[in-house]
Amino acid sequence: HHNSRYKEVTLKSDLSDVEVARFAVNEFHFPGVTVESYQQRAYPYGAELAHVVGYVSKINDSDLQKLAKAGEEENYAADHNIGKQGIEGYYEKALHGTTGYQEVEVDNHGRVVRLLKEVPPVAGKNIYLTLDLHLQQYIESVLKGQRAAVVAVDPRDGGVLAMVSSPSYDPNPFVRGIGYQAYRSLLDNPDRPLINRVTQGLYPPASTVKPYMALSALSAGVITPTTSFFGAPTWTLPGTQRCYRDWLKSGHGMLNVTKAIEESADTFFYQVAFEMGIDRIHEWLSKFGYGQSTGIDLNEEYAGVLPSREWKQRVHKKPWYQGDTISVGIGQGYWIATPIQMVKALTTLINNGKVQNPHLLYSMKQGNKVERYQPPQDLPQVGDPHSPYWGVVRNGMYGMANLPNGTGYKLFHTAPYQIAAKSGTSQVFSLKENQTYNAKMIPVRLRDHIFYTLFAPYQHPKVAMALILENGGGDGVVAGPTARAILDHIFD
Repeated sequence: HHNSRYKEVTLKSDLSDVEVARFAVNEFHFPGVTVESYQQRAYPYGAELAHVVGYVSKINDSDLQKLAKAGEEENYAADHNIGKQGIEGYYEKALHGTTGYQEVEVDNHGRVVRLLKEVPPVAGKNIYLTLDLHLQQYIESVLKGQRAAVVAVDPRDGGVLAMVSSPSYDPNPFVRGIGYQAYRSLLDNPDRPLINRVTQGLYPPASTVKPYMALSALSAGVITPTTSFFGAPTWTLPGTQRCYRDWLKSGHGMLNVTKAIEESADTFFYQVAFEMGIDRIHEWLSKFGYGQSTGIDLNEEYAGVLPSREWKQRVHKKPWYQGDTISVGIGQGYWIATPIQMVKALTTLINNGKVQNPHLLYSMKQGNKVERYQPPQDLPQVGDPHSPYWGVVRNGMYGMANLPNGTGYKLFHTAPYQIAAKSGTSQVFSLKENQTYNAKMIPVRLRDHIFYTLFAPYQHPKVAMALILENGGGDGVVAGPTARAILDHIFD
């Protein structure tokens, strides 16, 4: 059918059995019109895998333009659908295969008289993912009704074990062509079901960045493992009257870097940020993957912002102030990141600075040929893999979950497997000087976002996880137990 004069045109798709039967009886009235069957995607797990698997839907004008640009138009001549989102979109080329065609000779009425050449179609590849379906479904059930995201990765190879963004949506209507009303209501839903919060949710990473700040400061020689610092209730920016508060009203007393991570001491990290300066912070935290895409095999991903002097000048047309650096020291201010970035940074820490990209692809199969996922060759190494600092920082995360002074002690120390963790709270609005935070009194949408980044078992980690509960309240009421429940489910 290379000649468009003989191209079939679809008049109506999605016919019911009754419609097919009615047409069959009357077919002789319509020369040149035939009923043909075709296969259509259906997603048995519906909303549970929507953000990962994505969907196919009708080829539209912008798809046609992209195909033309890639010289792939011919390959879609007989197709209704194309992968739009998720794995369906990212691996479209592999999944689609090659369309076959026939070259035929026709008489002057356009009737086929003989077959000259037949090129059979080549089926696309089957794709297998790293996901653990039961874990995915369990997390989905735990997050029901929340605005939340969880991503769990195997730090040994970067394979994504679960990726859940809540609320979700059912991808099936998109295959058949979703109605305008239904689509509008998904778009206008204030809970944003269509976005994948794991890869597109942008949040200040808050205290979850303290381990990476610590490793950077140690590696840059700004502090040593024994540097001691007095954690008062507030910290004053040298040469100014500007005071920055610690979350702990009484202050932390004498600190070293390990204890500062265990107790999430803000004042220690204000001092570290001040001494490092924004240029070195930007250089080091870029190595951990902030402000850039993670390499995950999904097109729906935002890079977030790891601020720098140059960025502020370009975007805000303002110079960088020292005060800006201090907020960045505890993962606030202009810094925004996605949960998938948080988990990638965590796997870098677990692996002594060996960077790996998170990935959903496990393997592709065509006939009897199996291609396993191959990591990119040129992945960088952060810092020195033999440095003792990696262990020092991980030890702080262990203490956070297992020592009585650790902020997560109550929640995590009872686990029969050992957890290492770092939580974070990103403020959605700032409190006045003398107000204290009361989550019950504050309207839900203004409540703080709560994060947990965790890995387990501590000695030989099999899981690295990031969890965010939007507006989760200031005391981690739900977020902590949710994180613990998920880990218990994995290691049960």
